[in-house]
Amino acid sequence: MVMVTARNSNSFFHHFNVFRVFRNGRDDRTPGGTEMTNYFKIAYAYKFTDGSVIRFDLRLDQGTLALVPEERTDQPEWTLLPYHQCANCPLDERTHSHCPVAANFSGVVEKFKNFVSHERVDVVVITDERTYSKDTTVQMGLSPLLGIIMTTSGCPVMEQLKPMVRFHLPFASLEETIFRMVSMHLVAQYLRKQAGKSAEWNLDGLTRIYAQIAQVNKDFVDRLLGAAKNDVNVNALVNLDAFAKMVPLAADSMLAKITPYFSALLR
Repeated sequence: MVMVTARNSNSFFHHFNVFRVFRNGRDDRTPGGTEMTNYFKIAYAYKFTDGSVIRFDLRLDQGTLALVPEERTDQPEWTLLPYHQCANCPLDERTHSHCPVAANFSGVVEKFKNFVSHERVDVVVITDERTYSKDTTVQMGLSPLLGIIMTTSGCPVMEQLKPMVRFHLPFASLEETIFRMVSMHLVAQYLRKQAGKSAEWNLDGLTRIYAQIAQVNKDFVDRLLGAAKNDVNVNALVNLDAFAKMVPLAADSMLAKITPYFSALLR
């Protein structure tokens, strides 16, 4: 993940053009000049009212969707694995000195430590396929970026949602999220059946996954509180968690609402 900061409004359009280069694959080299191939790319840019821009270029391994981390040797104390380690974390300090999510998110925390949650920001998101934009608050603009980092950093709990990242939809509504989550769950069951494993065609498994994720979100908030100078990074996760908790609660009613859309398939 590469982070860039610009200080004037004209730079926003420069960086927007850089995104296009980034998306089209003409900038796929490491600083040493080595070719970087077989990566999915997602770029996030935040333009503030003073004209400054903060940009994050994320690269995900095409085969595993693992986030290619930024090289850092000075990780802060709050990223150490035992620091408010999640209650359901299966990682061992002997093999993982740092929480993988915290290590990958620390650069974002550093960039946004002086911002407040309600500050307005224009967010542009570019994937290989299309561009998204939204005028929103900083906390809401950070939530989808945090969601990507949490699911692609190697957390054994959060990576259960990793397939969603390949079809990333920033600023999704609750209805869109439920449809995508249920679809992901049922595709997973189909793949399990194809592999000769047991399959679960109701949503109980999805509910169990979200219960595990709720625990991670709760404990990761405690971790972030040790790093936050202001509340923006914490609130970005709180928003993400509130949204996640609504998915299993609203899934049945949302599916009932859209059942008529499937009338041709239910004959």
